[in-house]
Amino acid sequence: MECCNSILRLFGLADTTVRHGKLNERLLPSVLLDHTYCGEHVVLVKGGTRVCGAGAAIANAPLMQNKSYWEIKLQTSGVWNIGVAARQANFNTLPLGDTTLEWVLRSDGGLYHNGKKVAALPDTMVIEEGDVIACSYDHSQLSFYVNGDLLSDVSFTSVRGSVYPVVGVDQGAILDVFFKDFVYSIPSGFSEIMMEQNII
Repeated sequence: MECCNSILRLFGLADTTVRHGKLNERLLPSVLLDHTYCGEHVVLVKGGTRVCGAGAAIANAPLMQNKSYWEIKLQTSGVWNIGVAARQANFNTLPLGDTTLEWVLRSDGGLYHNGKKVAALPDTMVIEEGDVIACSYDHSQLSFYVNGDLLSDVSFTSVRGSVYPVVGVDQGAILDVFFKDFVYSIPSGFSEIMMEQNII
């Protein structure tokens, strides 16, 4: 144990200890929105879990595990995009989904990829302030939920490459992202997004 504590002190974490072979939980990295991969007019607050301003941001962890789940709460209406994107995407302007690097649900109710609307929410469904939109990702399928209900005909089935959760806002929209401590139950077989080093 003293060896682990010495290493922690070396990296400036001297106030942290290793007990019973486990690191203090506060040392484990958290999945948050990444301030280094966001639009120049995006504002990330609440410790990297709220996005406002204009543009988009991705999470600091790629979707590496088999089945991932996260939630987004619409705090304030406006223009928004939710889904996954590659790090190489342009996060400065919305809408996302106009290139091969993004797969998103937009506030107009459409699912967009490569400039094409590939599916849409039912005409009777309106997402309002306070609603929770969730995403589940399973290898190449990105599915969406609204207030805990799976939208069975609204998904992407051929997501490719290394992708990250992405949220985009404009025209006053504010989104809160939950990478843990979810509002709704996680679907069976899925789990919160894990940092790469925690998957091993």
